[in-house]
Amino acid sequence: MIAVLESEEYLRRMLAVKRPGTDEVLAFYEHRIGAVCKDPRLMLIPLDDHIVHRGDGIFETMKYLGRRVYQLDAHLARMRRGAEAIGLTPPCTWERLREIVLEVCAAGGSDDGLVRILLGRGPGGFGIDPRECPLPSLYVVAYRFTPKPAQWFDKGTTAFRTAIPAKQDWIAQIKSVNYLPNVLMKREATAQGYDYPICFDENGFVAEGATENMAIVDAAGTLVIPEFTNALPGTTLIRAVELLAGKVKAFFRKVTEEDLYQAREVLVFGTTGDCLAIVRYNGKPIHDVRPGPVCRLARELIARDIAESGVPF
Repeated sequence: MIAVLESEEYLRRMLAVKRPGTDEVLAFYEHRIGAVCKDPRLMLIPLDDHIVHRGDGIFETMKYLGRRVYQLDAHLARMRRGAEAIGLTPPCTWERLREIVLEVCAAGGSDDGLVRILLGRGPGGFGIDPRECPLPSLYVVAYRFTPKPAQWFDKGTTAFRTAIPAKQDWIAQIKSVNYLPNVLMKREATAQGYDYPICFDENGFVAEGATENMAIVDAAGTLVIPEFTNALPGTTLIRAVELLAGKVKAFFRKVTEEDLYQAREVLVFGTTGDCLAIVRYNGKPIHDVRPGPVCRLARELIARDIAESGVPF
């Protein structure tokens, strides 16, 4: 027989439940409360928030190092485009949201970390109609940053062609919380012993990784970026192209699987790893099976850029 508890006893039991990952949480904010909290046991989302049971919401994740948030405005601009695409407006101004992000990072008390923004349709019912939700939800959480293993930078990483297809072009442009295809890609990569999955569109062209953008360096030394047709335009990749301007030629075009095999370098761009080299694809070596000069240069430029352009808090 399931016990029916009074509020006080239910709350006591809820706070006593052990949850994995709570030691990684530094601080969080929920707009309904309007305050920052540092007790991860209280970091909860209402079950009737449509972001939970309908995937009706969007998110962004940023890295901060040395108390500087990297690409904050670029991430917020992308989030704003995604919000407009699904008819969602945050419960505060975008300017205030920017301030909240910095305040949550500061409250976390760590110089380095990651900060995630979750913007949802809001609580109000278990149907599918957005009209159930009178007020959008907003959650911001700062948590610990665990860098990629050193050998990933020094020796390179591996990738394979996932069986999961790329998202439809229109949904791929929105960083929605519905990441089921991404999760399945990562699950498949882990099961097969690869570091990264790469998905392809219906015409056989490279789309993206589970949470990263891909690019190649061709035989002429040019950085070739797959068109963002079925991929989320990555803030790290776009910034890297800007930083490499005048040093490495770059252009966008469709990339085939054969292009990966023939590349001098295959690169992975993302928030947590900045730029990494794939040295084996589908078990086959890429060029000389070690990170190349464009990868090393991109990493150096991004590291410098974080220190110089990151937004301080």
